[in-house]
This record gives sequence, C-alpha cells and structure tokens, in this order.
Amino acid sequence: MTTRRRFLTILAGAAVLPTLANAAASWRGIALGANAQIILDHPNADVLIAKAVTEISRLEALFSLHQDSQLTRLNAAGRLADPAPEMLELLSICSTVNARTGGAFDPTIQPLWALYAERFSAGNTPSAAEIAALNTGWQHVQFSPAEVRFAKPDMALTLNGIAQGFIADKVAAFFRAEGIENVLVNTGEIMALGVAPDGNAWPVTIANAGGQIALLSNAAMATSAPLGTVFDPAGRVSHILDPRTGLAGGQWGQVSVTATSAALADGLSTAFCLMDEAEIQAAGQSGVLDIMTIA
Repeated sequence: MTTRRRFLTILAGAAVLPTLANAAASWRGIALGANAQIILDHPNADVLIAKAVTEISRLEALFSLHQDSQLTRLNAAGRLADPAPEMLELLSICSTVNARTGGAFDPTIQPLWALYAERFSAGNTPSAAEIAALNTGWQHVQFSPAEVRFAKPDMALTLNGIAQGFIADKVAAFFRAEGIENVLVNTGEIMALGVAPDGNAWPVTIANAGGQIALLSNAAMATSAPLGTVFDPAGRVSHILDPRTGLAGGQWGQVSVTATSAALADGLSTAFCLMDEAEIQAAGQSGVLDIMTIA
C-alpha cells in the first residue's frame, strides 16, 4: 500500500536539502519509508549520528504500519496496554492538531485509506454506503498511561501524517541533550537547529515553488501535496482523504508549513490541504511561523 510517506519519495522530495561539502558528516537512510538525512559538523559527528539513527529505529518500532510495532498491535487488537511515553505524547499532539483543524486532521482514517486502496486496486471506487459504514472519528480514541483503546470496533490509526515530524523533533531533542546547537534532521519532515556549517541558516529548496528557498534556523518545515500520490491511473483521486466527508480532497496543489516543531508542521500541512484560506489562517497561529500555499 502506498502511504503518504511513499508519496514524498515519488515526488522526489517536496523539500530538497543542501549538499554542504564542509559538513563533517552527513548520513542518509530511510525513516518510516521516507528518505532521511542528518547533517552535522562536529568532531564526534559519526558517534552522535550513530546514536541518533538508533533513536530513529526505536521510534519507528512504535509508529510503523509495516512492521510489528505498538501501532500495528493497537490496530489489530483495538487496545494497547502500557503504551510508550512517546506514543502518548504523539497522541496528545494529534488531539491538539485535530481540534485546531476542526477535524481535518484525523489519524482514524486508516480504514478509509484501506478501503480506497482496495477498491481502486480492483478497478472500482468506494461507495457512499461503504464509506458511511466505517468506524472513524478521533473522539473514539481513548488513551491514558494504562492503555490506548478504540471505543468502536474495526477502527485503526495511521500516524503517517505526523510521525515523521515527531521523530524529527525527538532526534533534534537528542542532539540538544548532547550539547549540539547546529544540526539538520530530515526524517521525511525537517527540523533545523542553529545554523549550517557555513554559518548561515539552513537552506531548503521547496519543490514546485519556482526554486524558492526556505532558510531555517531553530525551525521545522513540512510539505504536503494532494496529488503527489493518487489512487487512480488518471491521477485525479488524491491520496489525502478528508475525514469529515470520507472523500478524496485537496483545495491546494501544495502546502508548506514552517513551525516551531516538525510534528506540528507535519500535521498541519496535511490538514491545510483540505482547508480554505480563512480556515487555515484561523488554525495556523500558535507555533506556526509561515504557511505557503500553491494553487
């Protein structure tokens, strides 16, 4: 199944990171199915990056939809006992973004995604009755330090619209705890601490924006494009599904959000694709530094 993160690979990256020849170390790999990169100029860069990659793997084991993880166990059983602190933290962030966007961001759309993928793979489209029969809705997710539970049967979560950003935040926090002030972390979404090795803000080229470059310093950026991945051969049915209607949606060709955290930028960039300008402005205040929409 194609996920939102696979779309970033297909799109060749909505944000293109710089190649900095004077960086002491640059790691490239995969995080939750997306191209990942860390750039660090430090005498112990190799050791620090190795620890950061271990942290990425640990967090991936919580949120992955494609390996045995806390998320897949939750989806299979409808409950998860003793969730990791990071799972609870991310679910709390999901609640915040869900409320800020009026439900446009809702991780319970996983059954809806699965329905679309199954029907379009068979050459059909989901019927209104099939969509209406699904149990979705963030209000039906209950979580506490003791457990995470779905209040209705046959529910499932996808955290693909926010987990990459959350992991970028956590890896950046790891570097901060190690006393690192300047590092760029890309786990499918970008978190930039301090400055690049040349002493300037980290330059990130935004795809499909006429070569525009975002200069990031102690800031995060995420980009979503509804037609970056599609369900149908004609390329008209967006991979971003509107949880409020059950329909494939997208009012914008592309949305980039710069924010104080990558998780916030990640979740909002997805939801903003489904929202009009007035709704975006109403939701995009606290923690948001910049919003770029492309029609």
